[in-house]
Amino acid sequence: MRRPVAQTTGGAAAFAKALVAVAAFVATRNVVALSSLSFTLRDPSLLPPLTVVGGKKGGGAEKKTFSVFNPANKNVIATVESMGKVDTTRAIDEASKALPSWKDETTGVQRGAILQKWSDLLHANTDDLATIMTLESGKPLAESRGEVSYAASFLSYYAGEALRPTSAGGGIIIPTPFSSGAGAAPRGTLLAMKEAVGVTGLITPWNFPLAMITRKVGPALAVGCTVVLKPSELTPLCALAVRRLGERAGLPPGVFELVTSDTATTPEVGDELCTNPNVKKISFTGSTPVGKYLMKRSSDTVKRLSLELGGNAPFIVFPSADLPAAVQATLASKFRNAGQTCVCADRFLVHSSIYDEYLSLLLDAMEKQIVVGDGSEEGVTMGPLITSRAVDNVMEKIDEAVSMGARVVTGGSRLASLGDNFMEATVVTDVDPDSRLWKEETFGPVIALRSFDTEEEAIDLANDVNVGLASYFCGGDMGQVMRVIKRLETGMVGVNTGIMSTAVAPFGGVKESGLGREGSPIGIEEYLETKYVYLDS
Repeated sequence: MRRPVAQTTGGAAAFAKALVAVAAFVATRNVVALSSLSFTLRDPSLLPPLTVVGGKKGGGAEKKTFSVFNPANKNVIATVESMGKVDTTRAIDEASKALPSWKDETTGVQRGAILQKWSDLLHANTDDLATIMTLESGKPLAESRGEVSYAASFLSYYAGEALRPTSAGGGIIIPTPFSSGAGAAPRGTLLAMKEAVGVTGLITPWNFPLAMITRKVGPALAVGCTVVLKPSELTPLCALAVRRLGERAGLPPGVFELVTSDTATTPEVGDELCTNPNVKKISFTGSTPVGKYLMKRSSDTVKRLSLELGGNAPFIVFPSADLPAAVQATLASKFRNAGQTCVCADRFLVHSSIYDEYLSLLLDAMEKQIVVGDGSEEGVTMGPLITSRAVDNVMEKIDEAVSMGARVVTGGSRLASLGDNFMEATVVTDVDPDSRLWKEETFGPVIALRSFDTEEEAIDLANDVNVGLASYFCGGDMGQVMRVIKRLETGMVGVNTGIMSTAVAPFGGVKESGLGREGSPIGIEEYLETKYVYLDS
């Protein structure tokens, strides 16, 4: 690992200037105050203006607020309104009022045009959106810019899908089985019509604070649903900015409602989304325990559910693999966003015949390619974890694994010189399959490594968890490739690669990794109901 970039007290100079006074638009909800330690945007009006002073807004009405922190230095970068159950009910009511006109009085062409314009606006504002994302999530600027493009791709993709026969208003004509009697001509027409589900409640995580929004909002709006979005309390600024761009693209009032809440009020917001009968669907990306809770809370109103939950992806390297390529795939899969993605590889299985060579190449590549530091600094490739508690959790798992016989061969420590939320990229070998580091999703920059001797052993170890989101393996034997693809118990499989997400492919898992799919034509089905019609004649 290369020497960490030195931390600066106010972040990078380009992002440490005081914010220019914001333009005259005054938001009525989701107000945000930007800290004097904040940042300069090319277009400051992307975020609501500085209207919260002393906890009051406008005519003096009391407003509860919460702080948004830069995980690289723990500086407060913004203060955002904390909304609760009453605000959520109001947002649902507004989305319900907007539903008839958006669903029934617009065409797929019109909705698609708005989505495409929205996508274009994301691209046009890449630098500002990436700045906001890096400051509130910690990821390096290069990754943030990449996420802006990824987020825009969902809006573009579903702009096109809005026009397809698989979207709202489409469907199939079914050959009639009916007739007026023996030998008589067929009678009637059978239709299966696609219609928007209705008001949808969307709950998104902090690790992809822009793309997880558009991946849900894109298909929902394309078919004519209206949405109420609850972003993570750790990264609400991206949500505020993307909604502002949606308004500029032409989204009517009420079609995209946004509820920002802090840790204390998040449960009541979630409960209202799950129990309010006007919400017909919940889509959630986050942990498996929270997903299970939302399933239970949604059961009384029998809502449609899309759940993209936890992972614990295996990464297998077979003897036929191209080892330098396998190492690069390892780095891409494991250390993106400091290992804080649901599809990150956590459990690495390398054949015993190539184990030492793979490990040597891996350690060399980590030393040369991984630079830890403030994500806004030039040259940084891995930023901080989202909170100090996240670091604590990873360190506890490493300590337990070592106590069970594992060895730390590189890293394994905090980087206190950079700040409380930083830790080294780490490789731990000989990890016990019963340790938490192996059994649980890590959500940190740690490779848990074991060797194997047979294909059967590798498959058994890979499948021996209760989740099944993604899996990866490297190999050049096509017979083996096809066998392993079929036997891995995950919703997605990456072969000779460490990154496979795209708007055009279905994203989702099996087992306790969730329900439904996002992206691709399959993703739009999650927001549609089927109505059967029989026309007698």
